[in-house]
Amino acid sequence: MTTTEIKTNDRTTTPATTVRSNTTTNRLDFAKTAPKVFRAVIGLDAAARAGLDPTLVELVQIRASHLNRCAYCLHMHTTDARKAGESEDRLHMVAVWQEAEHFFTEREQAALALTDAVTRIGDAGVPDEVYDRAAAHFDEEELAHLLALILTINTWNRIALSTAKRAGTDER
Repeated sequence: MTTTEIKTNDRTTTPATTVRSNTTTNRLDFAKTAPKVFRAVIGLDAAARAGLDPTLVELVQIRASHLNRCAYCLHMHTTDARKAGESEDRLHMVAVWQEAEHFFTEREQAALALTDAVTRIGDAGVPDEVYDRAAAHFDEEELAHLLALILTINTWNRIALSTAKRAGTDER
């Protein structure tokens, strides 16, 4: 970790801690060190995806990875989305989807709003209007899978960030 000072409007504020992003670390290999846990998360991920549109899955994973600032997962899921035929325009707009709603269907917007709320759950919980919007576009089973998908990508983001995984180093 390095400490830097943040400057705002020509004045220095309190020091901030930043993560070393381009250095080699000696952090553990989660998959090798906790293989049962790793396989369990893979199983949850596979079960969560079942019955959901693959395009929607990637959009949700990309959005959560943006919010969590997980470059490793963001790189992986934008790569997967491109391979699946997703357009560059839509990939660029995921980060600002509320300002670019016309790029996304109502169903996708509802899923992205739920992704935002669940990923930032500590800010305001999951507001009823966000949940109700998603429930209007997904039946109960789909909604349960969508929630599981959001929980899973947040878990993957935390694993990747905690173990300092580097973008572009996945085995895909």
